[in-house]
Amino acid sequence: MNERLLRAIDDRRNDVVALTADLIRFPTINPPGEAYRPCAEYLGARLRKRGFETEFIRAEGAPGDTDRYPRVNVVARFDGRSPGACVHFNSHIDVVEAGDGWTVDPFAGIIKDGRVYGRGACDMKGGLAASIIAAEAFMDVYPDFPGAIEISGTVDEESGGFGGVAHLASLGYFSKPRVDHVIIPEPLNKDRICLGHRGVWWAEIETKGEIAHGSMPFLGDNAVRHMGAVLRAFEDELFPALDRKMTRMPVVPEGAKRSTMNINSIHGGQTEDFRPGLPSPNVPDSCRLTIDRRFLLEEDLATVKGEVTGILERLKRERKKFDYEIRDLMEVLPLMTERDAPVVKAVAQGIHAIFDREPDYVISPGTYDQKHIARIGHLYNCIAYGPGILDLAHRPDEWVGISDMVESAKVMAIGLNVLLRGTAG
Repeated sequence: MNERLLRAIDDRRNDVVALTADLIRFPTINPPGEAYRPCAEYLGARLRKRGFETEFIRAEGAPGDTDRYPRVNVVARFDGRSPGACVHFNSHIDVVEAGDGWTVDPFAGIIKDGRVYGRGACDMKGGLAASIIAAEAFMDVYPDFPGAIEISGTVDEESGGFGGVAHLASLGYFSKPRVDHVIIPEPLNKDRICLGHRGVWWAEIETKGEIAHGSMPFLGDNAVRHMGAVLRAFEDELFPALDRKMTRMPVVPEGAKRSTMNINSIHGGQTEDFRPGLPSPNVPDSCRLTIDRRFLLEEDLATVKGEVTGILERLKRERKKFDYEIRDLMEVLPLMTERDAPVVKAVAQGIHAIFDREPDYVISPGTYDQKHIARIGHLYNCIAYGPGILDLAHRPDEWVGISDMVESAKVMAIGLNVLLRGTAG
């Protein structure tokens, strides 16, 4: 056990709390992308004081990027006294909307009962704070360390990461020789290592119809009714088939070991939001449905898509006037880092040292920015590890435990020691 390193983190307990609360107070809500620049600048100023060289990279042209809502990312780097590997901690700074049901102000950074409350506390500003504290403590205890440490605060993870990690990866920020190991402090619990995630296919299905007067629907063709046939076929055929598919991947929670599909949204007709007026008296000539299909390592993307398009093609043959279009919105293959990868073994040593047990190795039910690091950066030595309970993410009264952040920071610092200095002690 490295007592000096652990004591340096214990001494920063108040600092990790204050940093987390400060980060929560930036309402970095996505969409639309509020407060990205001031949050990135706050992080940059904090890290510059510790000797990091900082860059601000705007993802111009990325989805959602405008002068009002610029997609501003911050990347900070500290080079050690001699050449060596680079360990990169990547956290997203964007959060989802607060929603209803809160008993505390979601953007006040409330501290009570050993917890920090607020939107993003768990997902994942507590993890970002813990990684900064881990790096700063390590740098103070071992000022002569070899290699380099990078810390980034990136945007838009909640909407796919295209203005954040995907953009930076396309510029070489997540590739060798610049970076060797990546740790993403997502909230997967302090004694678990997340090796990857299920695959995802987002698509929009549009059924076509013909507009006519609502009092004479027989003169038109109702696209919403056609979509009803699609939904019935999904319920009767597709959902039961997906429920029978199981994976060997250690996905959590248990229900996510199966293939799943969610209906994200449905819109039909000429007037979709008519309050406080009245709807248009027309037969709808278009209906759009967005699907979120999560698939397993054992499935291939062509089969996943074929299960949906097969139903649509059958309806086109069997149902009078049925016509459709389908548009891909996003596709990501399942991903699982090997358990013998260097970053996995280093963080496992940290978990064993702090909790006196072997870590649980898990797979996330949903994707996160590891997908871009692998797909674009071609860097597979990457995991998610951080404080927080995943089930609290995106919910009212979201919180992160103070002790959890401190203990996770200790695990991260030991991981740094292993990866950069070759020892846990």
